[in-house]
Amino acid sequence: MTENKKIRRGLQVLALFVLASVGVFAQSDHPAGQLALAGDTSKNAVDQRTTIKSGAVPDDSYVIGADDVLAISVWKEPEVSRSVPVRTDGKISLPLIGELQAGGQTPRQLEQEISKRLQSYISEPEVTVIVQDAKSQRINILGMVAKPGSYLLSGSTTVLDSIAMAGGFKDFAKQKSIYVLRASADGTQKRIPFNYKEVIKGKNPEQNVRLLPRDTVVVP
Repeated sequence: MTENKKIRRGLQVLALFVLASVGVFAQSDHPAGQLALAGDTSKNAVDQRTTIKSGAVPDDSYVIGADDVLAISVWKEPEVSRSVPVRTDGKISLPLIGELQAGGQTPRQLEQEISKRLQSYISEPEVTVIVQDAKSQRINILGMVAKPGSYLLSGSTTVLDSIAMAGGFKDFAKQKSIYVLRASADGTQKRIPFNYKEVIKGKNPEQNVRLLPRDTVVVP
């Protein structure tokens, strides 16, 4: 890649991060501070914007899934650049290209596929793809924990990890009666028991399962 192309790609990534953070500014308790951050183009500010927009995923190892929202930028082609949701069938739609499969690919792989398809219309297209909202790779943690909610899932997150992510237990949490709800392919839900008291003592460690996207951890 030439030096000019590297510079253009860097500008593309910066522009996408700024766009990804716009929706968060309106929800901030301190809008003035957030707007100041949006205007700062330093590396630290970019990193902070990525953290603020918790769904933004620049990691090339991330595998795109249904319901993710992708920010797609084509250099000097604003008509093609846009934010698009991934449909339940894993596909997205773009001008000139039409439908293409995004689910199951990494952002870098999708960049290459979009570039290949655009070559019939644009000379040397330069494409950047960022996962703006990683909805497909989230878990829910509900019940008697300090911070219930939806959390971004890493590849090795276990039930114990999820409890730590949610800030630990509230008073009177039934630590022996925790369970994981997992959707099966046929639409039914499987209930996986988890006894915190036993697991931390080294008993029944197999209960500390690795969580999958869309799992729900329930702490009664």
